[in-house]
This record gives sequence, structure tokens and C-alpha cells, in this order.
Amino acid sequence: MASDLAKHLYKHGTMDKVTIKLIEANARQDGRSFFEQALKEDNVQMEPILQSIAELEKMPVVDIDRINIDNLPLELLPDKMIEEYQILPLSKHNGRIFVAIGNPDNKVALAQALSQARFHTNLTVSPVICNPVSLSRVTRIASVSTPAAGVGTLGEIPDDINLDEMAIIDDDLGDDFSGVDLDASSPIVQYVNKTLRDAINMGASDIHIEPYESAARIRYRVDGVLVDGSEPPLRLVQNIVSRVKVLARLDIAERRLPQDGRIKIQFSRSRTIDFRVSTMPTIFGEKVVLRILDQGATNLNLETLGMEPEQLLLYRQATGQPHGMILVTGPTGSGKTVTLYSALAVLNTPETNISSVEDPVEIYTDGVNQVSINEKSGLTFARTLRAFLRQDPDVLMVGEIRDLETADIAIKAAQTGHLVLSTLHTNDAPSAITRLLNMGVAPFNIASTVNLVIAQRLVRRLCSVCKKPVKLPTAVMLEAGFTDDQIKSSNLYEPVGCSSCTRGYRGRTGIYEMMPLSAETAELIMKNATEADIARQVRTEGTLTIKQEGIKKVAIGVTSLAEVERVTKG
Repeated sequence: MASDLAKHLYKHGTMDKVTIKLIEANARQDGRSFFEQALKEDNVQMEPILQSIAELEKMPVVDIDRINIDNLPLELLPDKMIEEYQILPLSKHNGRIFVAIGNPDNKVALAQALSQARFHTNLTVSPVICNPVSLSRVTRIASVSTPAAGVGTLGEIPDDINLDEMAIIDDDLGDDFSGVDLDASSPIVQYVNKTLRDAINMGASDIHIEPYESAARIRYRVDGVLVDGSEPPLRLVQNIVSRVKVLARLDIAERRLPQDGRIKIQFSRSRTIDFRVSTMPTIFGEKVVLRILDQGATNLNLETLGMEPEQLLLYRQATGQPHGMILVTGPTGSGKTVTLYSALAVLNTPETNISSVEDPVEIYTDGVNQVSINEKSGLTFARTLRAFLRQDPDVLMVGEIRDLETADIAIKAAQTGHLVLSTLHTNDAPSAITRLLNMGVAPFNIASTVNLVIAQRLVRRLCSVCKKPVKLPTAVMLEAGFTDDQIKSSNLYEPVGCSSCTRGYRGRTGIYEMMPLSAETAELIMKNATEADIARQVRTEGTLTIKQEGIKKVAIGVTSLAEVERVTKG
């Protein structure tokens, strides 16, 4: 059917021959169908493809982003099945259930999903096609909205009804802890529950509860940018903070010192989410930030990181080495951990012993021996690494190299037959070398050990529903860093904003600066060359800056120039 789809797209003028041939070549290389590969191409519009495949398959198309999830008959299918098979019940009528599917091209998976739906409902099942990206998002929300037996949820609940208490899991006691100091029916409990629920439904990574002199506000970080939420009455903020501190098992009487804690919430039978809680005393009261660690929302797939094909090849080659070091650099929140764990997902085989030490562990992975450091008890990065080396490891991951002691142990491990993956906080790839040198690492050890340095940022993707074309003056494009060829062939867009996105953007993708250490670069390091010298050398070898890599994605309409400028400035 892949060739039929390609022919249909070409016949109706939806896709040109060059794009079709490129997708077909990439599909053959990666072992995918034409439809599956088209979904991964940044410069391909989803809606025309869905319309074409719907005509070929004789199925209707539904815009799932316009459906109110509260009205769906979610109780007809188990939440685990909704997530696993990516199938969503839309309506039930005259002994027939209509379900949304995202990939009709995978006949085997589709047949299994429809068969399971028939088994669970004893109804005739009729599939309709929808955007698979939207389906994935909605099925995550749907599973949150479907309560497990005896467990309250924070799903899509209308604002005008009381919110039940969610299940707060206490790892120490092995039982539920519901915060007995506040009744579950109190407005404060409901308000905190709704705040957490809204953050999950928005796909937020952080929640900020902030008191000021005459007002208070709650903000959510969505796709790397803070957006305004509710504004609770100032007189109730301390009660809200106290509720969060109770859930995180912090000292509610201590308001003069920062505290750190954790909340673990059971949302449904198949979904548990961690919240890392940090309090900070400010002049107007305690500010609280909750970092959301949602295992179910993390996609550990090298193909979806956003790397260019040649960059992905470099990364695969580096992770395929039996020893050496791979460093990923970038600011906090730039996706470094996901980049490393996507590689670990490939390396995670029965024949490989993988250990990681982090502060804290953010992505729980079966098959990886994970340790969270605890400075208070003396469990440091260096001490854990030494212990790992006595555990017969093949691959080691170090959450961050912060000091010379950790760096030395990691480098020695890389020199003695182990593959070591780690992160540094630097702005670009060449400055990672300077950072190690400034720590006191010997130039020879760096030159002989480091295989690849990756600097990265996350940029927001333009919403495919509402983005609109824009023309920029040639002078502006040249100043921004576009090449002459890019200026001639660019398809530029700018954000608009609609009900399907946040301020014109939806989701994020990575932009990467890949710096393999060539013999010439290693020689410069041995000579104590400056950061500028190293940068000049790697540029002559073809390594582009993060800004230049970002311009590539602007040129094909994945993101906007303003977004690339935002994450790469300075």
C-alpha cells in the first residue's frame, strides 16, 4: 500500500517526486513503510497524507484535537489497552463502537487492536483515522482520566465538581499516604489536585507556585517556556504550600530554609508519576517548584531526537565503540538525559551490564542498574563510580561530571575497556574540552579518551495546524546565518496560536552540534590549544554550530527563526 499512497499523493499534487523519493529511500534504509517514514519527516504536512490514506483505505478521518475527552466512552476499553494499542473509543451506536486509530498502514497491529476491542466490548468495531501524534497525546490523557479500582485520579475532571484525593505512594511505608492534616474534601486539597492534574494534561515539565507582595501566581513550564496558570488568593498560598509539603513529607514548620522532597502519585493502574519538590524561602513567603518526572511521556528513540541523518550515524558509531567517552553538553532542560538514555535503550541487551549514577535518577529503566547519589550519606558520584568499577560493568553513565575526582575516575574507566556516557554544563562542544582542562584533567587523557562531544538545545516545533508562511528580507536571513542555498529554497513559517497548541508551538525537537575528536583536534588538545583554536579546527572539518543546525530546521518549516534565536543567543 506504501506505493499506492505515494502514487496517490503525487497524482493529487500533494507531494512532489523529490520528496517522495527521499521518503522511500529513508523508509528502505530504516525498514519502515512509506506512511511510517512520512510521519517522521520534518517537512511533510500530516493532514494531506491522512486524507490520502483515508481515501485509499475507505475510512473516515476525524480531527481528534477538536474532541472533548470528557464525552468519550473511555470505560468501554481498559486504560492499558488504550495506551498499548493506541486506540481510542469515540462513540457507541446501535451495537457498533467507533474507534480512532493512528497507523492503518500497520495491518498486523491494527488487526490485533480491533480484535481486542471486539473482545472487550462484544460490539462491531469501526475504525476511523486521526493524526497519530494527537492520538498519542490524547491516549495519555485518557489513561489518566480512567480511574483504577479504589484509586482517585487527576484526570480530565470538570472544574465545577470536587476532585477526589489521588493515591500518594509512600515508598518508605509501602502504603498510601493521604496527608491526614487536611481533609480530602477541603478546597485546598482540591486546588492542589487540580494544579497537578492541569500540569499533566498540559504536558508541563515544572510547576511554579510563587508568592509576591500583593498577589500570587502559578505557572507551568510547557515545551521549555513558562506559561501563566491560575492566580490563587494570596491569603491561601501558605496553605497550598503546606499541602504540597505534607505530600512531599517535608517539615511544614520550617519556612526559613530550603527543603527538597518527592511526591509519587498513582494516576491509574498503569501510570505513576514522580514530582520532585523544592521549596525556597523568599521575602514574601515560600516559593515551590515541582519537577514532573513522567516516565510514560518519555520517548527513548534515537530516531525521534531530531538529529540529522549524518549526526545520527555519528552517534550510533560512537555508542557502538567498546570503550571511550561520549559527552553531552547543554544547559539544564536541554534534553541531555533523554539523549543519553536513548542510546542506553539501544545498548540495553542481555549481554551488556549497564550502570548509571545520577542526581537524581529521572528515567527508570529495566536492565540498567541505577543509583541516585546522596551527598548527606556520603554516596557521591566518585564513590559510586569506584564501586561500579568493581561490578564488572560494560557501560557506565554518569549524570554529570562536576569535579576533577569524578572526571578522573570516569576517564580511567573509559581507558580500561568501558564505554562511559556523561554530561557537562557548557554552551557548545569545543568549550567542553576547555571545561575538562580547567577542572585539571590532563590533555593527554582527554585526547585519548573522548570519542564524541554533543552540544544540544531543544526548540519548540511550530504547530502544523495554525503556522503560517512568512517572508523575510534577504539581508535579515543572511545576518541570521542562512546560506545562499537556504535562502533560495527556504519555506519559512511563523507561529499563530490555536486550540491545538501553546502560543503557536506544539512539542519540541533537538538541534545538535556534533564534534567527533579527529586526530588533528586531539593534537591541538595535546598542545594546550585555546577553545577558539579547537573551534576553528572542528569548523574546518564540517562541524556546524548549534545556531547553524537550528537554521536548517527553520529553512524546512519545523520551527521559527525567533525560536532558534531564543535558545541559541548568548
